[in-house]
Amino acid sequence: MAWVIATFYKFVPLSEPGALRVELLDRCLGWGLRGTILLASEGLNATVAGDRQGIDQLLEWLHQHAEIGEFAHQESTTDKAPFERMKVKLKREIVTLGRPEVNPAQQEVGTYIHPQDWNQVITDPDVVLIDARNDFEVELGTFKGAANPQTQSFRDLPDYVATHLDPGQHKKVAMFCTGGIRCEKATAYLRSQGFEQVYHLQGGILNYLKTVPETDSLWQGDCFVFDDRVAVDHQLSPTDYELCLGCGHPVSPAEQAAPEYEAGISCPHCYAELTPEKRSRLEARQRHR
Repeated sequence: MAWVIATFYKFVPLSEPGALRVELLDRCLGWGLRGTILLASEGLNATVAGDRQGIDQLLEWLHQHAEIGEFAHQESTTDKAPFERMKVKLKREIVTLGRPEVNPAQQEVGTYIHPQDWNQVITDPDVVLIDARNDFEVELGTFKGAANPQTQSFRDLPDYVATHLDPGQHKKVAMFCTGGIRCEKATAYLRSQGFEQVYHLQGGILNYLKTVPETDSLWQGDCFVFDDRVAVDHQLSPTDYELCLGCGHPVSPAEQAAPEYEAGISCPHCYAELTPEKRSRLEARQRHR
C-alpha cells in the first residue's frame, strides 16, 4: 500500500474542541487513518496518513465543517506506514509558543513568500534569516545563511528575539519552519514587538522542497519530519536517520554505528544520562512494541 501523508493546520476559533475530538477520532478510525491531530480553541494542527480515499474523505469533511472550512495542505507518499495508530488530542495551543496573547487568527502575521520567490528574499543582504525550528532539527539541514537560534523548544524563541533582534536595527526579518505553522505564531509575535517587515515561507520547508528544483535550491541537508520517516531529502524521500526512543533525537547512520547507540534505548546524544531506571523502562517499552 502506498501511504499518503497529509500535513495541515489552520488557526480558526473552535467553539467545542472536545466534541470535535470525539467525532473526528471516530471518523478517522473509520477511514483507516493513522497519525496525530491536535485540537485547541485556536484551531487544529495535523499530520495524518492513509490511502488516497481516506485522506480525501478527511479533507473533504474538514473543508465542509462549519467552523473550519478551506485550508491548504502538503502531501507526500511512502511505502511504509509512518504512524502506528490514530490520535486526536486536546491542547492549550496547537503549537506551543507559551504566549497566549499571540493568535494568528486575530493578529497580523508576516508576509507569505511563495517558494518560487523565497531565494530572492533570503539573498537580500538586508534580510535577517531565522530558522524557527529547534536546534536538533537545524543540525540535519537548513537554508544557506540562516541563523540558528539554538532553541530547545518553540517556547524559547521569544527569548532569542529579545536578545538577538532589534526592530530599530533589523528592518527585514524572514523566518521558516517545517510546514509553516510555527512561523504563523513567530511572525505574529515579531509584528507585536514592533518589527514591520517580516516574511515567512509559505507552506514551510516541505513546500519549498516540493516546489523548487534541487538545482536551484538554497536548502542544505535533510529535513526533520514528525513521523516515522524521521527525515526526508530534497525529493521528500525518507533518509537513513532513525529516531532515538530514549531522547527523541534523530540519529545519523554514523551515530547508529557508535557503541552508545542501542535501538530503542540510547544514542550518543543521551547515553551519558541513561540511568538504570530509565533503561529498565525503555527495555519494557521495547518488549511491548
